[in-house]
Amino acid sequence: MQTLEPDPVNTGVGIGQQSSSRRTPGLFHFSTTRERTMKHLAKPHTLAYAISLTAIMASNAAYAADALKIEEVIVTSQFRDTSLLNLASSVSVFDASNIAARGASNIEQLLNMAPNVNFSAGASRGRFFQIRGIGERSQFIDPISPSVGLIIDGVDFSGLGLAASTLDIDQVEVLRGPQGTEYGANGLAGLITMRSSAPSASPLLRVSVEAAQYNSYKLGLVASGPLNEKLSYRVATQNQQSDGYIKNRFLDRDDVNNIDESILRGKIRYQAADDLLLDFSLVYLNADNGYDAFSLNNTRTTLSDQPGHDSQESVAGSIVTNWSASQRFSLESVLSIADSSTEYGYDEDWAHVGYHPYEFSSADNYQRDKDNISADFRFISTAQSSLFNDSTSWVAGAFLRNETEELSRNKTKDLMPNGNFTSQFDTENYALYGQLRSKLSPSVDLVSGLRVEQRNADYSDSLAVESNNDENLWGGNITLEYQYSNDTLIYGTLSRGYKAGGVNGRIISASTTNSEITPDMYEFDTEHMLNYELGLKGSWLDNRLQAQVAAFYQDRSDVQAKQSIFDPNNYSFDDYLSNAAKGKTTGLELEMNYLASDTIRLFAAAGWLSAEFRDFTSVTHVDAKDDNTGAALPPVDMDGREVAHAPHYQFFIGSEVALMANLVLRVEVEGKDEFYFSNSHNEKSASYELVNARLTYQGSNWDVSLWGRNLANDDVQTRGFYFSNAFGNDPAKNYVPETYYQLGEPRVAGISANYSF
Repeated sequence: MQTLEPDPVNTGVGIGQQSSSRRTPGLFHFSTTRERTMKHLAKPHTLAYAISLTAIMASNAAYAADALKIEEVIVTSQFRDTSLLNLASSVSVFDASNIAARGASNIEQLLNMAPNVNFSAGASRGRFFQIRGIGERSQFIDPISPSVGLIIDGVDFSGLGLAASTLDIDQVEVLRGPQGTEYGANGLAGLITMRSSAPSASPLLRVSVEAAQYNSYKLGLVASGPLNEKLSYRVATQNQQSDGYIKNRFLDRDDVNNIDESILRGKIRYQAADDLLLDFSLVYLNADNGYDAFSLNNTRTTLSDQPGHDSQESVAGSIVTNWSASQRFSLESVLSIADSSTEYGYDEDWAHVGYHPYEFSSADNYQRDKDNISADFRFISTAQSSLFNDSTSWVAGAFLRNETEELSRNKTKDLMPNGNFTSQFDTENYALYGQLRSKLSPSVDLVSGLRVEQRNADYSDSLAVESNNDENLWGGNITLEYQYSNDTLIYGTLSRGYKAGGVNGRIISASTTNSEITPDMYEFDTEHMLNYELGLKGSWLDNRLQAQVAAFYQDRSDVQAKQSIFDPNNYSFDDYLSNAAKGKTTGLELEMNYLASDTIRLFAAAGWLSAEFRDFTSVTHVDAKDDNTGAALPPVDMDGREVAHAPHYQFFIGSEVALMANLVLRVEVEGKDEFYFSNSHNEKSASYELVNARLTYQGSNWDVSLWGRNLANDDVQTRGFYFSNAFGNDPAKNYVPETYYQLGEPRVAGISANYSF
């Protein structure tokens, strides 16, 4: 949602997309800046200040003329392109104008605008996502099956959040709830899709620059245009640098938590014939970020002598084909391939050698190579091939993916031998799927979908652990849509999602030294979920108000819950996944966009969530340790305990005010309730609210923005760990139990500009 229109381009074409040209700025597009979690409770005066400021600025907007607009949004991640107001699902959409207004360089800086969506830090960026309280928060030794998928231009980057750069991204879609029909195993909680801009119909050259505090800058270039009547291109590149906001006192450096990311994105569009369109996409990412974020006194000043790192190098590409020569159906396909190498390491003791006589020194490092190749073929009916007296349209498709993941871990610790470890994890997924849309009456449609999937997973590691897990999985949905009026849709849906089971590799070998680890912990079962959802969406007041609201209840079985157990023999924690019997989640989601006048636009998003374990007894709760021996105490009843990273409420409100025809002020307030950091302890974040602002002036072929994030300079907690008496982390305090926090971005101000030739 932005007042400054970006250069007109044709949107990308992919699975579920049409080849027509369209712009999709508008509906539920809310921009704010980067935000995380705060150290203290929310302050009501910041909200009052933002509202007062907006009112004052609105009174000075007499010279603005139609600067703000609300336009239609098209969702392209479903089987058929659908207007957001006509899609029976809870979806948030952010286009290029939202990304620009937010100043976002990565998906993490957009997600707090989406109701009931969270992310986990514990790295240079928030690389793991949670939707409605479901999703991974980290990855160390064991392979994972993601609960939230990440698809970029048809390429699967699930679990690789550094790849989610917003450079030249045309649209981001966040789908909440299981995507069992469309996407299968990686969509239990939901899905995030990102689509880059397509080649433009006319020549384009745009330069973007940004400078901010903490020695931060960003330089980008986009070039696009036709090569001939059938061939067009688009190339975008960007480099982002920042020292970060951490000071390492021991090394006397202020760049130990730096950002150093370069990305090159290219696309070729070939209109081979009137009925055949091909899009070739390629991306290269090189992120070499630092990671030194935890301190023993919970400040932004660290003492580490071995600062960590968080890097990723990815080369990926896709070919998207749209063929419509047949009168009976159209064929859409996506072929993709990706090769990613990541390295993640950190200083475990958060101090330096010589810090204390009773110190320990430890560092941990994980190198992963992850390759995947996938193919998706989809047949979509036309009017000539409708079934049952032309009342029913259909979609039928097939999907396959092959993925390999190699891990090399090196852990050094002065209390035990080096922890060298390697593993290999190979998976193959094959699926058939289909969907029927039947018109029961002029105003009622019934949509039914089914996906059957076979997953073969082979695991082996250097500790002689081997596992072969073959599963037959299925998911689907039944949805009833009622078009109450031309502007109002009411829907109800029942959907089923699934997440594959697996093996806790290293914990099997750890059982030889830790008597608390038993054979029933070695493997974990497949998780299933039934999602019940009711929704209302539409436009009112002569299309000046557009809104969507959804209420849902989710019934989870065999919930996969990450836990850890302390091994007193080698002073280490062994992480593993186990199955809680059940989980129950209820919630509400609301998004609204209101054009109050020709010069004032108001927008809001809010989510309420209650996500709990049911019938779950944890034998590994870190709080439940003997203070002297570290041995596990009797099982802990976690029935009714909230799951981690599931705040009760989230909100995002803001306004755009056209002060003059070319000058727009944007003010935003966002907030989030406290939430548990982990399922293994009871420590929580603090609730927070943040205020951000952006002032943009638009020229004929240029624009410039002054912006500030976290204007009140609040401390925000983005990740938390708790250490029990069994093994604390600060020898100067005799290793007493403490909670340690990673702090998010402080107040940051900067200037951004774009110039088009």
